Amino acid sequence: MRKVYEYPKSRAAFERACKIIPSGIYGHQGPTEGCYVPVEAFPFYASRAQGSYLWDLDGNKFIDYMCAYGPNVLGYNDPDVDEAAAKQRKLADCTTLPSSVMIDFADLLVDTVASADWAFFAKNGNDVTTCAVMTARAYTHRKKIVFFKGYYHGVSPWTQKIDYAGVLEEDVANNIYVTWNDFDGLQEVFEQNKGEIAAIIAQPYMHGNFADNELPATGFWRKVRKLCDDTGTVLIIDDVRAGFRLDIAGSDHYFGFKADLICFCKALANGYNVSALCGRDFLKSSVSSLSYTGSYWMSAVPFAAGIACINKMKKLGCPQLLIDKGTKLKNGLINTALKYGYDLHVSGVPSLFYLRIADDPTLMLHQEWIAECVKRGVFFTNHHNHFINASLTDKDIAETIEVADEAFRVVKDRHS
Repeated sequence: MRKVYEYPKSRAAFERACKIIPSGIYGHQGPTEGCYVPVEAFPFYASRAQGSYLWDLDGNKFIDYMCAYGPNVLGYNDPDVDEAAAKQRKLADCTTLPSSVMIDFADLLVDTVASADWAFFAKNGNDVTTCAVMTARAYTHRKKIVFFKGYYHGVSPWTQKIDYAGVLEEDVANNIYVTWNDFDGLQEVFEQNKGEIAAIIAQPYMHGNFADNELPATGFWRKVRKLCDDTGTVLIIDDVRAGFRLDIAGSDHYFGFKADLICFCKALANGYNVSALCGRDFLKSSVSSLSYTGSYWMSAVPFAAGIACINKMKKLGCPQLLIDKGTKLKNGLINTALKYGYDLHVSGVPSLFYLRIADDPTLMLHQEWIAECVKRGVFFTNHHNHFINASLTDKDIAETIEVADEAFRVVKDRHS
């Protein structure tokens, strides 16, 4: 049996944080957000990271399958990306005039992303999804936006629900919600709102939380693309989470269609703070017309890091590499679950996999198993996608499966 981790330093730090920081840790990485259940199984603060590994304040080492919720695509502290960032930092970072490295980064994205004729930079995924919606409305002079149920597109009020704290009815009055893969339902919505829909915004496949991930039905995206063309509607793909883990040319390219606007962030620069909205030429004037910017949006260091990250992903054949690693892990986990009589679903594209033990609809059995994995050094979370990074080794995968085996045994004994 492996050592079971404890987290006294994390707990002490969290108690201190709660006195001076709202919620102690706010947002999706906080212990109140549903990904860390039961909370006593999880550490709250990191001390360092390297490659595929994360160490907490108590010195516990984890194989990290959250990858900072996605930005770690090559491995923490990748030497090539860090070297490019350090060289640029010696020259300039946040300056009165933008560095021309911004142009170099845009050139590379336009050359890389199949649907990109231009690139607009910001800092967070939320920045570029909001920019995409504003661009669509500016271009079409329409208000309404179509979402697929189960979506996540950021934290701005327009992305949320009417019963969320601080969200006004006016913020979501023009939102329309349809079921994923239901093209007939989507057509019906367009019939009911003729000439009023500015955009459809969607992830490339449904990779929400608390449910198995669902790929697009055969021909779904082709039909959606034609519907948008026929009605003058802008098609926005939110590739913030999946971007570059499916296809270096964009997830729309992976699924065989072309977005009008596509949003990137997480894997764009291996943890350096930058996001990008890319789009087709007919929308360039519309995005140029927006009053939309930020204090650090033209910082040069993340641009240099992004160039190094994309070039290295190309050199490694990163999307297929990640899919292959994820497939090996997926098969090992499923077979280990079967050994103990459990039905483990591993859904979505393997480089961005979602876990769910399907034997218990309350999900509590799943949470127990995740907790036992975490306490033995494999950092999964309960109800979120997991991420593969390029530094993950076969040895890491084998150790993960060993930990999963022990965790299944503990859960099975507890419920025998």
